[in-house]
Amino acid sequence: MFNVIAVMIISYGLGNFATSYILGKVFKKTDIRKHGSGNAGATNALRVFGVKLAAATFVIDALKGVLAVIIGRLILGDVGGLIGGVFVVVGHNWPVLLKFKGGKGIASTIGVATTINYQIALICIVVGLVIVIITKYVSLGSITAISLLPILAVVMVRPFDFNFFIFCLILTSMAIFRHRSNIKRLINGNESKLGQKAL
Repeated sequence: MFNVIAVMIISYGLGNFATSYILGKVFKKTDIRKHGSGNAGATNALRVFGVKLAAATFVIDALKGVLAVIIGRLILGDVGGLIGGVFVVVGHNWPVLLKFKGGKGIASTIGVATTINYQIALICIVVGLVIVIITKYVSLGSITAISLLPILAVVMVRPFDFNFFIFCLILTSMAIFRHRSNIKRLINGNESKLGQKAL
């Protein structure tokens, strides 16, 4: 039980490293949460700060996910990797250090999923990128890609892995919940497209 709690705390702590907030403060003297969508993630960093800081944000947020899974595995084996993967995203989405106002977890989820099952992650990433390229809606690509996770967990993993399926279902649920405002804007036709600046 101690090991489980240790993985949760360490992973949540990693998730609390708010990359876009820190980079924005250091390089732009700006709190990203006060601009654009108010979201402390890579997509809003792109709109507010530009490509370089957005790319750095994405890479570091993804690496948080990779590291959490690795640490979880070292402490508790494969189950530890799953637990670490979930809690690093929880920490990113709801960081106590930023009064629980974080990002939407897509970059961290990509890092987590790629480390645990790169084949499934790659399919999700490709599908998401294609949708973004066609529609220019990052949110639509993200939501669609992450929604594929539990489906692919059932279709591609043999024998069926219940723990992995639940893990994918949790990640998908968190992502959809965090994108609920984007979903409303997509339905209403006023969602921001890729390339639009938000100051």
